[in-house]
Amino acid sequence: MDYMSTVIPVLMAFAISVVLCPIIIPFLKKMKFGQYVRDDGPKAHLKKAGTPTMGGLIILACIAMTSVLYIRGNREVLPVLFATIGFGLIGFLDDYIKVVMKRSLGLTPWQKIVLQAVVAGIFVYYYLVKLGYKPEFLIPFSGGIRDGWYVSMPVPVFVVFVYFVMLGTVNGTNFTDGLDGLASSVTLLVAVFFTIVASGMKSGITPVTASVAGSLMGFLLYNVYPASVFMGDTGSLALGGFVASAALMLKLPVFIIVAGAVYLIEVLSVIIQVVYFKASGGKRFFKMAPIHHHFEQCGWSETKVVTVFSLFTAVMCILSLAALYI
Repeated sequence: MDYMSTVIPVLMAFAISVVLCPIIIPFLKKMKFGQYVRDDGPKAHLKKAGTPTMGGLIILACIAMTSVLYIRGNREVLPVLFATIGFGLIGFLDDYIKVVMKRSLGLTPWQKIVLQAVVAGIFVYYYLVKLGYKPEFLIPFSGGIRDGWYVSMPVPVFVVFVYFVMLGTVNGTNFTDGLDGLASSVTLLVAVFFTIVASGMKSGITPVTASVAGSLMGFLLYNVYPASVFMGDTGSLALGGFVASAALMLKLPVFIIVAGAVYLIEVLSVIIQVVYFKASGGKRFFKMAPIHHHFEQCGWSETKVVTVFSLFTAVMCILSLAALYI
């Protein structure tokens, strides 16, 4: 293991996060950047109204301050860092409009689509042109990294594929961010998975994946139940951009479905709820969606939901590691 690109970034990002949180959280409180809680959500969440949000700025700062030290001589760091910060800035705009400007809907759907397309387009340009990577990805359980089956596709198709991978993953992390520590815990485990894989492949993105893991470890100290700060769309979109770009750089986008199965389940639960509601004339398939709220309505505590979802993610990450060598 290369300690310079794994252990040190983890420790640096963790230390920065532990230092920044006690400074930034009171500032967010002072600026009254409080969480807005919808009346149609779980009643237990109403007491969270006013809890500082936009804490994703802390996560972004930790990742950027750590990763930037590894950019020189390492061209692979930049696209993952760019996607993480790029989607984080989109989330920040959305948070700013909702929290500061008091427009509850935030960015319009079309504004989000255009901004996300811009970030995805710049990423895929750097991936194909600057790095010269092939438009391909590995199929799980197909023989491993060296001898596995890599699916190649025409460049135009790959560009569209990248956009939908990023869009889907970002929406998945966004939907997952609904309970104290849920998105942080799940993505921490996914970041550890990518760090293990990137380190084993001697990939240049290792410092970024490690810094994400370290920053989330520090952030979780203040984000677990009862949370002192929420990451907001600033954090959830940034983490989605990280997961998607890291997977694409390692040629493992399909593995998001496995290691990040929680993201997929959260998205599917919302789609199923909406489709069933319209098709049945107003009936609900789940008690509430996304699905973590369904389990809350079934009587599970927030900590139980987060623990179960995290354990499930840990198992799926182990399965993903196995899929790289079988």
